[in-house]
Amino acid sequence: MGTKSPDIFGLSESLTAAQKLFFAQNGFLHFQQFLNPLMVQQALDAMAELEREWLQQGKTHIYGVPLRMGFDIDGSPIIQRFAFASLYHEKLQAIIADPRLKALLCLLGPGARLGEREKDGMVINHYVNVPGSGFCRLGWHTDSIRDLFLGGKVFPMLNIGIHLDDCPMNMGGLRVLPGTHEQNTLGMLFRKRYFLQHKADRKEVGFDVRAGDLTIHDGRLWHRVAQAPTVGEASRRRVIYIPIISGKYSPKHPESTTPLYHKLHTLIK
Repeated sequence: MGTKSPDIFGLSESLTAAQKLFFAQNGFLHFQQFLNPLMVQQALDAMAELEREWLQQGKTHIYGVPLRMGFDIDGSPIIQRFAFASLYHEKLQAIIADPRLKALLCLLGPGARLGEREKDGMVINHYVNVPGSGFCRLGWHTDSIRDLFLGGKVFPMLNIGIHLDDCPMNMGGLRVLPGTHEQNTLGMLFRKRYFLQHKADRKEVGFDVRAGDLTIHDGRLWHRVAQAPTVGEASRRRVIYIPIISGKYSPKHPESTTPLYHKLHTLIK
């Protein structure tokens, strides 16, 4: 049931023809060691600093996007989904400024840009499998579906994932259905039950991810985050997500209202 991704690349300031071809055929790429161990630790420290600050301030939304709360292995409250994180910490902003990320823009084409102030900005997901955790897995979905709630037209987009913890395939983590980025609209809407369906697919591909690795997938690609088979510290997975988007520039601001997509998503467990 499912296989492991066989191709892992290195990311420089330009993509090779082989990397572009692999993405065109499959809708995803996996790059090793985008961040070195020191940079990974700096990102984790920045995440912890931001979490302490936002919890102390009692923040529930950032730029209109709700923060997802939960509990850690010791029962202490944590933020399990951050939004627009790079706008609030220089170490996280430095990740977006890395020139190697610009090499990925060509996968979307003319007009592509990093969405630091659009969509949900830099998102950090913190998965941990313990009692009281509100975020230990994420059901099948596509990222492009959000556009239907935000304006009615699906614009091409990509999603970068920068992984801050080791996560071999047998410990859960990212799963994708290769080639589904080329599906029609009906396939994007109805192939799976959005967020409610978690069952493994015989065609899915998983990843052996090391801390510092980068993955990128097309927004139309069906994917999920599988739950770790264990509990506690061994289940911890922290991932930074940065969107690559196109279309009209639509920045958020501190007074932005909560999108319908997020209001509906709070109803899904």
